[in-house]
Amino acid sequence: MNIGEIAQAVGMPPKTIRYYEDIGLVNPKRSGNGYRVYGDTDRHQLAFLGRARSLGFSIEECRALLALYADRGRASAEVRAIAEDHLAAIEEKIAALRAMQATLSELVSACAGDDRPDCPILADLAHEVGAKGCCGERG
Repeated sequence: MNIGEIAQAVGMPPKTIRYYEDIGLVNPKRSGNGYRVYGDTDRHQLAFLGRARSLGFSIEECRALLALYADRGRASAEVRAIAEDHLAAIEEKIAALRAMQATLSELVSACAGDDRPDCPILADLAHEVGAKGCCGERG
């Protein structure tokens, strides 16, 4: 398969596939005239990478997972450790987003949203900075 065909087969832009090749995640063969020729192994690796990236794994985590996938003597404990670390990072991000959501929800509820100039949202933002605001107000 050429790059257009493999891109369509795995649902990934050719630019991403070239990037994965540049960083050594995939290594397609080359034809006599230098064009990339993708086979079934490349298709499986790219599909694997697409799924891993859709789950938020970093490039380096993908590299490790791909190596483990190729290693038939792997210990599933290694795979699980990578996944558990990633899951913990996701849970931390979710907790931070929930805290942001709660704070912003409180601020939106406190703001009248009318024609008056006072606004608890701006007051809170200025307070967090603790410096003179952009409009000459103190936080």
